Amino acid sequence: MPRFAWALVLATVVALAQQTGGPPAAPQEPVLRISVNLVQVDAVVTDSHGAQVPNLGADDFEILEDGRPQKITAFFYVKIAAPPPGVANPPLRAGTPGAPPLPSQTLARQQVRRTVVLMVDDLGLSFESTNYVRRALKKFVDDEMREGDLVAIIRTSAGMGSLNQFTTNKRILYEAIDHVRWFPAGRAGISAFPALGSDPLERVMNQAGPGGRPQGRLQQGSGSDLGTRQDFEDERNENFMLGTLGALNFVARALRDLPGRKAVILFSDGIPLFVRGQERTRIVDPMRALTDLANRAAVVVYTIDARGLQTLALTAADDPFLNGTFRDLPEPAGKVGEVLADSRAERHEQYFESQQGLEYLAQQTGGFFIHDNNDLAGGVRRIIEDLSGYYLIGYKPAESSFAPDKGYRQFHKIQVIVKIRGLTVRSRTGYLGVQDQDARPVYQTRNEQIGAALVSPFRANDLKLRLTCLFAEVPKTGAVVRALLHVDARDLTYADEPGGLRKTMVDVIGLVFGEDGIAVDSGPHSGRTITLRLTPEAYAQVLQAGLLFNIDVALKKPGAYQVRVAVRDAIAEKVGSASQFLEVPDVKRHELALSGIVLNGAPPAISEASADKAQETFAVANPNSPAVRVFRPGQRIHYAFVIYNAQLQQKTRRPELETQLFLYHDSKPVFTGVVTPFETAQQSDLTRLIALGTITLGTDLEPGQYMLQIIAWDRLAPAKHQVAAQWTDLEIAR
Repeated sequence: MPRFAWALVLATVVALAQQTGGPPAAPQEPVLRISVNLVQVDAVVTDSHGAQVPNLGADDFEILEDGRPQKITAFFYVKIAAPPPGVANPPLRAGTPGAPPLPSQTLARQQVRRTVVLMVDDLGLSFESTNYVRRALKKFVDDEMREGDLVAIIRTSAGMGSLNQFTTNKRILYEAIDHVRWFPAGRAGISAFPALGSDPLERVMNQAGPGGRPQGRLQQGSGSDLGTRQDFEDERNENFMLGTLGALNFVARALRDLPGRKAVILFSDGIPLFVRGQERTRIVDPMRALTDLANRAAVVVYTIDARGLQTLALTAADDPFLNGTFRDLPEPAGKVGEVLADSRAERHEQYFESQQGLEYLAQQTGGFFIHDNNDLAGGVRRIIEDLSGYYLIGYKPAESSFAPDKGYRQFHKIQVIVKIRGLTVRSRTGYLGVQDQDARPVYQTRNEQIGAALVSPFRANDLKLRLTCLFAEVPKTGAVVRALLHVDARDLTYADEPGGLRKTMVDVIGLVFGEDGIAVDSGPHSGRTITLRLTPEAYAQVLQAGLLFNIDVALKKPGAYQVRVAVRDAIAEKVGSASQFLEVPDVKRHELALSGIVLNGAPPAISEASADKAQETFAVANPNSPAVRVFRPGQRIHYAFVIYNAQLQQKTRRPELETQLFLYHDSKPVFTGVVTPFETAQQSDLTRLIALGTITLGTDLEPGQYMLQIIAWDRLAPAKHQVAAQWTDLEIAR
């Protein structure tokens, strides 16, 4: 996967939603603990109707380790509130098509109630199943996602970039759903089952490869016997299944340090642990390691068979007589029924074998397996309801639990029993005899520390950053983003140098991700270490105003982008990170669009030359810089943006535009401006209209993070292209 690092502000393509300031949030109580003093597991109890039972006491449970009863030393029930989704859409005038919703506020760690990964196993999903899964995902985002939910939609074929999609922003999730597509080169075909009697190697070789072209074509007589061909397909399918397990492993590691009730919902057409009665050791061993990792990360895995309810009957595509014709059979009429019965039995065996891995993953991690049900969205709803609360049960393990046996750590089985008849309990089934402190990674090197900050959905707060990306359209160049990075220099470490100089060293790396979650190539840019030697005067200025880096970056095409940037103090090894989501419109389609909003500054003066050279600049920050955006109650703010592609009235050759401004705090409007006609009398370039305005902040506004949104209406445009919106964040401080 292409990776790139940008010089200290280069990390661009998307950074508005970034919040600043404040101490790091305190981590929540871990769900699962494994140490010499405490083994703590989570358990869910349901009644005969599947509803949770939250009012039990410690005496109602019994817990066993390796079959031996344990004394319960810690017990309590955790209730996860699920309030309705917050209202984030600004009020619009009657008859006006809806503008894009305001982005959700970035959650602090202590605000997260549930962390949910909806994982689409597109390496093992048929064309039919993919359509059903897309519907279920859309239904979840529309109806089931709640305030306090941190959500990611990840494909098993995607790379590291997908981990940066943990978000509360529904627009990002809709973009992820749009990229859930059938993976033709995977282990699943058009329908839920491969046609019986088809040649597996012929089917593989003729599947679409890179660029949509067939991967190859069998030559007449080139194949070996059917057993060899079947072995080829078995090995190929196992390779794809290992890819699925590897993606799950990667996600479980990423979830390990995240807060809230953590769950992975896996949509797949199956992961068979056996093939024709033989155990797949290449799959079983990694799956056991995966369940231990998920248990240590306190991740509950729920699995859904995306094929729904199957009849398992033969279809017109099946040819059970491919390897023997009626002519070759000694008694054709008498053998037909036998051949058909064997073919149906083969399909039944394949179907149930394919479900074993999904059932195992769910059972071993405290989740459940949904199968033979066509209502995938209903299955997701059941899972979300199951995440509404859980019991935490702890006990002190025996000292021998963590002692190696013949050099190997032992796996200890855990069984939680509820004593009340009619109730069912689900919990994790065991742990490997290694303490959490020994199993948790320690990031020591520069790359490890920066990489950990880049893949986390939360900001690293040792260094306070604010990242801002401003979109503009440049003639002959196209879409360009100016990235602004403000670093609070008070957090940096300085060393004394001869002559009274103060030295600081800063590492910077950034990743830009496209709509598919894959990192975008940065071209000639690369990360580096920046060394600053400051005079006493410059040092005083830097401490007061901070450091500002900016760069102009040309994008190859419009679309949705994400950026994450990490900055590391090379002396003290402290790390800060920032991220932003940005939608770059296609101005060439001649539809209404707005540039980024600049606060207390002029619209970005981005030239073709600056975009091509892409040279970064460094300066001591100005408190009024658009990169800072920290204001006080009662302060007057100037804002500027550019309106593209306004339609012109045929007679007057002038546009008819209106704008409106909104200010939000915690997704609630605190100020709604009046609808104002846009004056264009002084504008010379009607394709790029410069809009200027002011807003005076109320004296009673509370300190905190705010969103400023501007909506523009084009009265001359077709109805579906009349509205464009843009937003930026700001901070109000006392």
